[in-house]
Amino acid sequence: MHIHTRGDALQVLASLLDVPSIEFVEHIQTLWSGYGRLFKIRHGSKSFIVKWISPPEHQKHPRGFGGSYSHERKLRSYRIERTFYEHWAHRTTPQCRLPQLKTAAEVDASLVLILEDLDMAGFPSRCNEVSDVGMRAALDWLAAFHAQFLGVIPDNLWPVGTYWHLATRPDELAATRDPRLKQVASLLDERLSGATYQTLVHGDAKVANFCFSSDHSQVAAVDFQYVGGGCGIKDVAYLLSSCLTENQLMQQEHCLLAYYFERLRSYLESHAIDSELVVQEWLSLYPVAWADFARFLSGWAPEHWKLHRYTEHQIQSALAQLANG
Repeated sequence: MHIHTRGDALQVLASLLDVPSIEFVEHIQTLWSGYGRLFKIRHGSKSFIVKWISPPEHQKHPRGFGGSYSHERKLRSYRIERTFYEHWAHRTTPQCRLPQLKTAAEVDASLVLILEDLDMAGFPSRCNEVSDVGMRAALDWLAAFHAQFLGVIPDNLWPVGTYWHLATRPDELAATRDPRLKQVASLLDERLSGATYQTLVHGDAKVANFCFSSDHSQVAAVDFQYVGGGCGIKDVAYLLSSCLTENQLMQQEHCLLAYYFERLRSYLESHAIDSELVVQEWLSLYPVAWADFARFLSGWAPEHWKLHRYTEHQIQSALAQLANG
């Protein structure tokens, strides 16, 4: 069937779910760069989230970084997300909750993922600004996820996770405004990728990709397009960058990092690994992770609000670390 109308799409979805009919509930959002849409459907008392990936005929990147390289990276990210849900998600624990994949299929030139509706599962709240309780819940999720996958080989995922990974962003590197970061880009990447303790990283662990319980004490994560290998501190730095101001970061960094590592130690107790060695290594890489992300921002969005004094402090710490060998 060629998909031309909403009715055609609903017919396809009903077939995939093996039910007589499906009701459209609401449009949630358009996917980045117009690569499809996210919407909610319902059958009886059950609702589902549909991620319908359909690349546009004419690409238009919001910041001008289009072209075939960018296009292929996006397509690969959606294939990897499907792989993660199909072959990796069952290995997560209740402490790193995520939506269950109901089914996935290729329809014409589209990829369709039908996922559990986390609103119905007790995670109805979304945040741009997160409470202290919510931040700790998200850090707890990351600690559980990183502990669960410590030491695994990221088969059929991104060899190195995160959407800003250097090897996948040559155009942004060429456009980098900060000459210091451009010069040490490969060294920052080598320091992170060469870490002894590697795990799976979510790769896009911003607060907008967490769904919270009503009281914010519990979370589930979504959007696994850039899941892959890496040291967990990259997710932590990115999460903090996504929702805390310069002043909040300066004031809260110590206690939030302490909480993450406390939870990581707890989750690693069941592993035959010296958690203190993991903590020491990842804590030392915190400024390197910040500088690596700043390298991406410096090319992608050089006027971005995240490039503030706190970020500069982390860049200087990373540069000093590299200079000391």
